[in-house]
Amino acid sequence: MRSFNRSGTELRPVTIRPGGSRYAEGACTIEVGHTKVFCTCSVETGVPAFKRNSGEGWLTAEYSMLPRATHQRTQRERSKLGGRTMEIQRLIGRSLRPCLDLTKVPDLSFTLDCDVLQADGGTRTASITGAWVALALAVRSLENAGKIATHALTGQVAAVSLGIVGADLVLDLDYDEDSSASVDGNVVIMRDKGL
Repeated sequence: MRSFNRSGTELRPVTIRPGGSRYAEGACTIEVGHTKVFCTCSVETGVPAFKRNSGEGWLTAEYSMLPRATHQRTQRERSKLGGRTMEIQRLIGRSLRPCLDLTKVPDLSFTLDCDVLQADGGTRTASITGAWVALALAVRSLENAGKIATHALTGQVAAVSLGIVGADLVLDLDYDEDSSASVDGNVVIMRDKGL
């Protein structure tokens, strides 16, 4: 039986709690089953050199896992990021960039920080979904304050994992399923417009 007594096509329980940071422009904690990720969106003036004088802003992401987020303590990545971490950071940034109209946020950089508090599979997809919520909260706050043009967000983003475990195709893999899957992947979905 799968965790939370669910069928192969059912998601684990999902809870998103907005807030949790006094200083970030947008923040939330997302829980997907036993996986918990704290996501913040920081907005700063200035863009990377390759974006200067482009009339556009920029969005990037960073990802990390607390040392005891897993069954056994892992070492912090202090001086050099591991390949897995870099791949996840790129995935989060590439997943969210299409939903922000960078021409409406000129010379602003949006940094999404996703910190895994507890890992039980699906940290990538939980990070993408939670990061979108943090971004949406930050954008709404800036729009309400008149600091950016309205309708800067052009879509909603969510993600889920899927894989083949044994002979079954299953959705939203937990750690036990993910570690024994013969095939696993992540699906990122964007709902366009109408926000």
